Amino acid sequence: MPVSMADLAADLAAESAQLRGMLVDLDEAGWRRDTPAEGWTIADQISHLAHFDDAALRSATEPDAFRAEVERGGRIDPDTIAARYRGRSGAELLGWFDRSRERLVATFRGLDPGVRVPWFGPTMSAASALTARIMETWAHGQDVADALGVAREPTARLRHVAHIGVGARAFSYALHGRVVPDAPVHVALTAPDGSVWTWGPTGAADRITGPALDFALLITQRRHRDDLALTITGPAAREWTEIGQAFAGGAGAGRRSGQFS
Repeated sequence: MPVSMADLAADLAAESAQLRGMLVDLDEAGWRRDTPAEGWTIADQISHLAHFDDAALRSATEPDAFRAEVERGGRIDPDTIAARYRGRSGAELLGWFDRSRERLVATFRGLDPGVRVPWFGPTMSAASALTARIMETWAHGQDVADALGVAREPTARLRHVAHIGVGARAFSYALHGRVVPDAPVHVALTAPDGSVWTWGPTGAADRITGPALDFALLITQRRHRDDLALTITGPAAREWTEIGQAFAGGAGAGRRSGQFS
């Protein structure tokens, strides 16, 4: 079945609404609450999303200008970007996030899913770019939830997070200057409704199995591998779970073992 940009856009809107629900009643002190990402507050998490929503919109509507901007800008430094917006109030950040996300959803909904758009790493299809925004929203939303002590209900949107994480296996190795092993890895994840989502050859000796939520937490580096209910079999699978990341940019530091116990 062809990828539906309307369905992806609807899922991004739903993920955005869940995140927004945690933000709308925050006072200014709440916006400045620290998150598990070292040095980042809730405000920083939202400015990061809004900043890269604007970037994704430019990549789709002005690809040549976006490429030139990336060439001039060099390496992405999320900490520098976060610092740029720390003078904005929570209300200003929420308004920016709302406007940027609305424009992004409206624009990408009308794109051909296969059209290539530039990014800070390799080019992506429009469908993959929109999936990446779902993943980013979920991951940064997890940081916000952790900061507020909120337990979010897992949804079928976790499939997008897992899918882009599986697809980023080679990228994760490249970030660490390693060669991807020839051994394939079979991933089988239990969805929130009890069904099973799979990637990779079923006969592969290297395997990762367990809850979809736990794999999403792992591949976005929101939890340490030791704190998750994943069964990891084989050296190729184990190495991947040590370095895997679904997001662009430099290699992330991840979270410490036992940090959330």
